[in-house]
Amino acid sequence: MGKFAYLAVEPNADLIDSDLREVAGAAKKLFNHAFILAGGISFGTTFLKSIASFAAIYLLILDRTNWRTNISTFLLVPYIFFSLPTLLFSFLRGELGKWLALVAVLVRLFFPKHFPDWLEMPASLILLLAVAPDLLAHSIRDSILGPCICFFVACFLVQEHIRASGGFMNSFTKSHGLSNCIGLVLILIYPTWSMILYFI
Repeated sequence: MGKFAYLAVEPNADLIDSDLREVAGAAKKLFNHAFILAGGISFGTTFLKSIASFAAIYLLILDRTNWRTNISTFLLVPYIFFSLPTLLFSFLRGELGKWLALVAVLVRLFFPKHFPDWLEMPASLILLLAVAPDLLAHSIRDSILGPCICFFVACFLVQEHIRASGGFMNSFTKSHGLSNCIGLVLILIYPTWSMILYFI
């Protein structure tokens, strides 16, 4: 038994507790350092911005399917323009966006019968991304005006959805009301959070 004596060691509860405390302390330090490196609160804002823009795209797609609503979904185009994540925005604003806008305009001009109605909003978004002047694309979008515009669009769409559903309770109980409410709440969270951080 001399060879395997280390297997017969009794576990000590104090050692295990101190090890768990050290692991918890290391996890806290890791979280704090990751939070600082990721930009702190700005990481949360960027994350909410991404969620909001994808929720707006979801609402735009949802309106083009059989879940049609009576809300003005054309307002989602400027909302997406002002809330699109920076990496995706600069990618679509570059050469790819210009080529997509050119193809969309050419197909719309020369082959109008082959240009479906559901493609109108995405084509206008790509066109807006490609040809917007730098004042809109960078100055207004990166200042507090971008989230303010997003906030007013989101509030207008929420009240329009509630009014079209026949009241606040009906907006949650109708068959397509819940999916629209989730999308509308998601597009309302980002500008609200961004404005709170700006004014604090």
